[in-house]
Amino acid sequence: MDITKTIEWQKEDNGGFSRMIDQSVIPYEFKKVDIKTSKDMYHAIKTMIVRGAPAIGIAGAHAVVLGAIENRKSPNFYEDVKKTADYLISCRPTAVNLSWAINKQIDLIKENKEKSNDEIIELLVQNAVKMENDDIEINKKIGDYGSSIVPKGAGILTHCNAGALATVGYGTALGVIRSAYQKDNTIKVYADETRPRQQGARLTTFELTKDNIDTTLITDGMGAYFMKKGMINVTITGADRIALNGDSANKIGTYMIAIASKYHNIPFYIAAPKSTIDPNIKTGDEIKIEYRDTNEVSIINDKPICTDKVKILNPAFDVTPNGLIDGIITEYGIFKPKDLYKLFE
Repeated sequence: MDITKTIEWQKEDNGGFSRMIDQSVIPYEFKKVDIKTSKDMYHAIKTMIVRGAPAIGIAGAHAVVLGAIENRKSPNFYEDVKKTADYLISCRPTAVNLSWAINKQIDLIKENKEKSNDEIIELLVQNAVKMENDDIEINKKIGDYGSSIVPKGAGILTHCNAGALATVGYGTALGVIRSAYQKDNTIKVYADETRPRQQGARLTTFELTKDNIDTTLITDGMGAYFMKKGMINVTITGADRIALNGDSANKIGTYMIAIASKYHNIPFYIAAPKSTIDPNIKTGDEIKIEYRDTNEVSIINDKPICTDKVKILNPAFDVTPNGLIDGIITEYGIFKPKDLYKLFE
């Protein structure tokens, strides 16, 4: 899908700003917005103008640059930028790519304290742009490795959006699908709508139909039905944080389709870069799950769909246990969950 970069740093004499596709208005509108302050970046991440773990990571890297520009003349430059960084990490706690990228930038400041603030800002910009370009190459490698597990003429179930829009470009789970399609244009994709924010309906179908890939939209409760009918041969999703044992947090509903896949003997794969694997947590029980505004569940098209007296829970993610996962597709190859530790040796 030729969308250019989902998110890209725009360099100017004063440092520049972040430009990103506004994912909150797709498919009704396709536009880019400019983010020029760290506070605006917090809002963009929190409200899912930018979303998808890898793209959020790049947004975090950009946000540190914006924080550095805002504190350019501060005598406590490092401390003030670090405060901004901590504030930004808090906005989407489950997606580890956010803290990973932000901490990379903070470490860069720490390592170059002897340089002027202007020189450090330039280094931060260079590092953020490098992260952007690396992300695309990483996704293409994930796609190349992952395409090997897609049977000829396969029906593929995916959940949420782990595509070009969730990354800087190409995608993780959809990157696998794109690479598989280049080898076999008879594959078919079944995209869950992904309640309550409909990333599958709004974004995944938007991407794949643009690429002329045979795509069918289904509701979140239909996957097992089509598995039983023999229409789905492999399930592939992305992830927002993966524990060292392979337990994987992804958009709410992923756990359910992993269970259904297991019951129907359908391989279930996670596609994600190494940066989504958190070596500091041993199991998925340690993953903090973000709970979002209940209005996402109770309001559709600006109208309530339930009584205002009912209680509502709205976790954004669930954790799929490693025993339900056949493989985790990374830029370094495909790993069994129990073997992820090898990436950090």
